[in-house]
Amino acid sequence: MFLENTVNHKEQFGWIEVISGSMFSGKTEELIRRLKRAKFARQKVEIFKPIVDTRYHEEKVISHDENEIRSTPVQSAANIRILADDCDVVGIDEAQFFDDEIVTVCNELANKGIRVVVAGLDMDFKGNPFGPMPALMATAEYVTKVHAICTRTGNLANYSFRKSDNDNLVLLGEIEEYEPLSRAAFYKAMLKEKISQLEVQAEEVLNTNPPKNKTTKSK
Repeated sequence: MFLENTVNHKEQFGWIEVISGSMFSGKTEELIRRLKRAKFARQKVEIFKPIVDTRYHEEKVISHDENEIRSTPVQSAANIRILADDCDVVGIDEAQFFDDEIVTVCNELANKGIRVVVAGLDMDFKGNPFGPMPALMATAEYVTKVHAICTRTGNLANYSFRKSDNDNLVLLGEIEEYEPLSRAAFYKAMLKEKISQLEVQAEEVLNTNPPKNKTTKSK
């Protein structure tokens, strides 16, 4: 469980908090909750998100439950280093879409005394570690893993299964393109998808190289 720390005035160092999990698990909701608490305490807060994330709003960070907070879209992690100066708290949403420099930037901010709160997908749609998230989780003082509910089993879900045929690593989407699945449901869905692909490939081979009819010579 995450316990919010207090500022230690004897040590001028901040820290990193990472909120990770699958889609529809409440990552952004938790990020917004922590940042709004900091704002209520009159701390100077800046929120950043990757410029590619325009699903709900170009400038706001908005959760699936329509909770929102104003943010600054940035092209790269290096922009955060410049814009986050003189802050008490820095929030970063959809961290998996940033370049690897986001890890260095977060550590630099924490070393300057800033509390850094990061939210992002820990795995991509194939179940592999996503972008800089593993390194962020490794260097963070606090890691909170949140879970969705599996749409097929009702168990805790930590996988984001893509329902469309698009194979691009980055594909912004909602319930039309993704569904949260448990380990068992994800394994079965991926196995079914693999079998389907093998069947398609076998059919293509047969259509490309049809069997030749054998003719017998008459005596």
